[in-house]
Formats: sequence, C-alpha cells, structure tokens
Amino acid sequence: MWDVVVVGAGPAGSSAAHAAAAQGRRVLLLDKAEHPRYKTCGGGIIGPSRDSLPPGFVLPLQDRVHAVTFAYNGRFTRTRRSKRMLFGLVNRDEFDLRLVQAAKQAGAVLVTGVTVSGVEQRGGDHRTVVVTATDGRSFEARAVVGADGSAGRIGRHVGVTFDQIDLGLEAEIPVPAEISRHWAGRIHLDWGPLPGSYGWVFPKTESGSLTVGVISARGDGERTKQYLADYIRRLGLAGFTPSVESGHLTRCRAEDSPLSRGRVLVAGDAAGLLEPWTREGISYALRSGRLAGEWAAKVAEANGSTDVRRQTLNYAFAIKAGLGVEMRAGKQMLAAFERRPHLFHAAVCLVDPAWRAFARTTQGHTTFAQVLRQYRAARRLSALASR
Repeated sequence: MWDVVVVGAGPAGSSAAHAAAAQGRRVLLLDKAEHPRYKTCGGGIIGPSRDSLPPGFVLPLQDRVHAVTFAYNGRFTRTRRSKRMLFGLVNRDEFDLRLVQAAKQAGAVLVTGVTVSGVEQRGGDHRTVVVTATDGRSFEARAVVGADGSAGRIGRHVGVTFDQIDLGLEAEIPVPAEISRHWAGRIHLDWGPLPGSYGWVFPKTESGSLTVGVISARGDGERTKQYLADYIRRLGLAGFTPSVESGHLTRCRAEDSPLSRGRVLVAGDAAGLLEPWTREGISYALRSGRLAGEWAAKVAEANGSTDVRRQTLNYAFAIKAGLGVEMRAGKQMLAAFERRPHLFHAAVCLVDPAWRAFARTTQGHTTFAQVLRQYRAARRLSALASR
C-alpha cells in the first residue's frame, strides 16, 4: 500500500512525486520508459519553470538566451537583445532525468517499464485506488496523480476534455562548430503561414545541435510538414541530416474540464495544462505537478469522501486561480494572433514596451494575464487584432 502513486515521470510527475515524498509520504513513481529518453520539446526553461524546480536543482543548461530574432514567415527579420538572460535551454533527456533523480532523493521509489491499462477506485473501508499495468502488475494507493500525458489513461479516467489540439513537428540537427557558435545565445521565432502557427530555432550549443520546430492547429498535417521543410531551407540548414525527427500533439483543456475524480488528480499534459498561444508546457507541468503532489499527500490522509472532496476542490481552485487565469489570457492572445500576426510581429520588433513585456514574461517577472490587465496598449492591440 502506497500513500501516493504517480503515473508518468516527466516534469509534472517527477515534481508531484518530489512534493509528496518531501512531506514524508510513501510515493511510487511509475513510467513506461527508462530514463534518459528523447522527448519532442524545444527545451526552453523560462522564469516560472526555474522558480518551480526542487530546492538545490542544478539546470543542465545547453545555452543561455539573450537575443531573439523575429521573422514574419521568413521576412522582415529583426533581432532584439537583452542584457539579462531571457531563459535557458536544456535537452529534455538530461532535464527529465535530473528531475527523476531529485524525486528519488526525496524518497520516491521509481519503477519503469510500466504501461498503465486501468484505474479502479475502491470505496468502503479500503478507500484506495488500484492502478493496473498491461503486464498484470497492480499498484494500490490512497491517492493517485496522473501525469502520463494528454493521451494517457489517467486523464481519460478523470474525464479531461480538450478544446484546442495542435500539431508540433521537430528536428534535432547536428551542425558544425562555426554554425553552432553563430547561434549561441540567440533563438529564432518565425510567425508562420498557417493561422496561429510559428516556428523556432533553439540552439543546444553544448551538444552542437539546433532544435528546429514548427507548430500549428491539428488538421492540416501536410501543410505543417511543408512549413517545417520550408523553414529549415530558409535557415540554410537543409544540407544537414537531422539526428531525430519527431512530432507530437499538444492539447489544451476545456475551461470546465475536471482536474480530479475521487482520489485521482491530474497534472501537466494529462490535465491539458499548457500555455495556449506559445504552447509552452514545462512551466505548467512543474507548477501543476508540485501542487498535485502537495494535495495528493493531503488526499492520502483524508478521512471519508467529504474530506477527499474538500482537498481535491482546493487543488482545482489553486490550479484555476493561477494557471487557469494565465491560460484564459493565452487563449485571448492566440485568438488575436491567429487573425493579425503581423501586428504582433510589428509590436515586438518596433515597440520597445512590447519587447520589454515579452522579455519580462520569459524571465518570469510578469505573465500574459498581468500584461493584459496592467497595460492599456496591450489590451488595445489584442482587441484590434481580434477584429
């Protein structure tokens, strides 16, 4: 019998396991893969991600970003620079492995090679949850945190629904040292040809590669694939062979979607928690994972269904009051960006307050919600772009 079982050892799951174990709970962390493993992700660690890491965590930074080159579908490029670091870049295999190690150091037990096939909540005197695996093993706990991705089994059990699904495509491209040095400390953002789309180049300078990707709404996969090919060609990188080519779907939760069911909570991608405009998910995973772990520890100690319900409602309130507010602002920004991407490009390239707002958001000093609330110009831009 475990106090808390966490399904999925990505950033959300490892954060949940660390938070629950740090409170002295018996925690089991399950994952179907062995770490380290490749993960489709740009690997940007913005301010909120940095601030949500376990105490003493050392980031395995590949590069430190001080400059951004903006482009509008390959044209009208401009590079903007910041004296202070905007954010850091990591390889997800290294980053996720260190998060798992931090959870284990806090007392969590890791078991890999587990693919979850079922979840059963038992009432009566047991008041537990049984998680079953495809190989016949079962794991019983007083609380479960689902962090097994947006297509995972736990989210389906809770009943998570999504109102935004996007397709991201990515290539890891090893490059010669002189090209790696050219990109050091600078990323590239290209506002793409499809509504709501954009591309990125994130340099992994320490390992001598560039992470190049694009994202757009699901439903036009061929055009998204062509956008990535065109983007790589325009950047002068078509002559290099990618070491990895991958894709994934990102899913944003519907605002009224549940975050728990009985003694089961969901966090990160499993809950559909990510920034709707940029589709940034690491900070949402870390923050929601920590909250889920803290409340799962309380659910594990709850006496009766009323107490369980109170604790899970508190968890939902914490998520909605923080990440939910940010997601609402992000959806507003995305709706405007889909209609008038050129206005956003002009703003960050030519309007200093807009650039400073972008920089402060990545550094973790503000959020899109605060920008919209505090700056009349931002509200006017969003309203104008939405027309």
